[in-house]
Amino acid sequence: MEKRKLSFWEIWNMSFGFLGIQMGFALQNANVSRIFQTLGAEIDDIPILWVAAPLTGLIVQPIIGYFSDRTWHPKLGRRRPYFLVGAILASLALIIMPNSPVLWFAAGMLWIMDASINISMEPFRAFVGDNLPDEQRTKGFAMQSFFIGIGAYVASKLPNILTYLGVANTAPEGIIPDSVKYSFYIGGAAFLFAVLWTIVFSKEYTPEEMEAFEAADEKNNNFAKEARSESWFAANGKSHLTKGCIAVIIGLITTYLIYHFELKKDLYVLTLGLITLGGIALIISGLMQQNKNTDNGFITIVNDFQSMPKMMKQLAWVQFFSWFALFSMWIYMTPAITEYIYGTTDATSEAYNTGANQVGEMFANYNLIAAIVAFLLPVLAKATSRKFTHFLALVAGGFGLISIFFITEPSTFMVEWLPMIGVGIAWASILSIPYAMLSGSLPASKMGYYMGVFNFFIVIPQLVAASILGFMVSYFFQNQPVYALLVGGASMILAGLLSLAVNDKTSTELINE
Repeated sequence: MEKRKLSFWEIWNMSFGFLGIQMGFALQNANVSRIFQTLGAEIDDIPILWVAAPLTGLIVQPIIGYFSDRTWHPKLGRRRPYFLVGAILASLALIIMPNSPVLWFAAGMLWIMDASINISMEPFRAFVGDNLPDEQRTKGFAMQSFFIGIGAYVASKLPNILTYLGVANTAPEGIIPDSVKYSFYIGGAAFLFAVLWTIVFSKEYTPEEMEAFEAADEKNNNFAKEARSESWFAANGKSHLTKGCIAVIIGLITTYLIYHFELKKDLYVLTLGLITLGGIALIISGLMQQNKNTDNGFITIVNDFQSMPKMMKQLAWVQFFSWFALFSMWIYMTPAITEYIYGTTDATSEAYNTGANQVGEMFANYNLIAAIVAFLLPVLAKATSRKFTHFLALVAGGFGLISIFFITEPSTFMVEWLPMIGVGIAWASILSIPYAMLSGSLPASKMGYYMGVFNFFIVIPQLVAASILGFMVSYFFQNQPVYALLVGGASMILAGLLSLAVNDKTSTELINE
């Protein structure tokens, strides 16, 4: 039993929701640093304020993936209930966010907004794996990349468009400009509409059909199914307990050193948030498995993470350095452009807001490039390989970020276009090629969960970036945020080199036209 090939318009409809999802993310990425600075945040405090977004993804995405694998609603299906709930919550959050009265409220709203967007976004990745046969998955993820590019392009330009139409782009100290507020309102409405379009005009296979597909493909499935014995759980629990204790000790020691030497508090995100809490999770897992309490979602999630496919482990390093670079750009692009090129840190000044709007144009442009390139990458990959295509795209993105350091005047082409061509090519590839490579190696019954786990390697580098970039900019770069973009560019080039080591056995089996 095989999945049928879908038509162009069927793939269009099932991907259309990403137009709204990415409008939400783009408004967040291009404007949240601006909102934080308007409400009084200092440059070196911005990364720690951003930590809510990746931390939310780390928690929400695997949980949503796990439950969506096990959901079936007679009318909405498996993934679409999560699309709907996430869209409603995210739309409300987008309306509230630009009306934040104080900094702590804005940081909290970022947390809620990102969680809501993640509830909608995570199942969309699994949606492609569920509905498309292997030979159409690259096309499916390319279609998602197209809508991501278009949605982000429109959303990133909204403040400038509204400013051109006469909406105020400046406001008194501590007040978010109307151009930003109305952009978020439009984004919230578009988010809900686009997701509803996919819910109404797309279908899903029933659980029985999915089981039949998986059974038919079992001989080609690299994921080993095995019945785990009590002795296996006991030994595995002992291993988790040991590793968890070591992680907690390391986390507490490094936390003390940060406190003792009065280093930046951002580093606590790494030592307490990742190392210590990760160790505690392993300790809990170890104790539960040794006590034979293994029939629950927490143990399943932890152990499946441990036994993820080999290709997923290889792609993890590529994703880590790719998203570290992207997060450095999202955090520091606005302060880098406004301070390095426009020479101001005054969030109430016309120069600052002109520079902040230009960052919106830059983000719009790289997403437009991504939308154009999305359908060209599969052609290049078919002629070479997916991993070589990804390598070229990431190197282009790395040099694009580095080039900003050499720009000294705010000309439209040099600032808004030249660096963003490379970034746009990289962005198109990041959104499609790794997922196309990965989806063929995942079991259908765990598609949602593993797509959620794959986002660990998006989230963890963002948490690392949020914890160390502020420290690096403050202690090594004299609070000059443009240097964070140099670090990000080098990180993306490294990701490109690592992509060449991925063992993509089906690297030439792309789209069958």
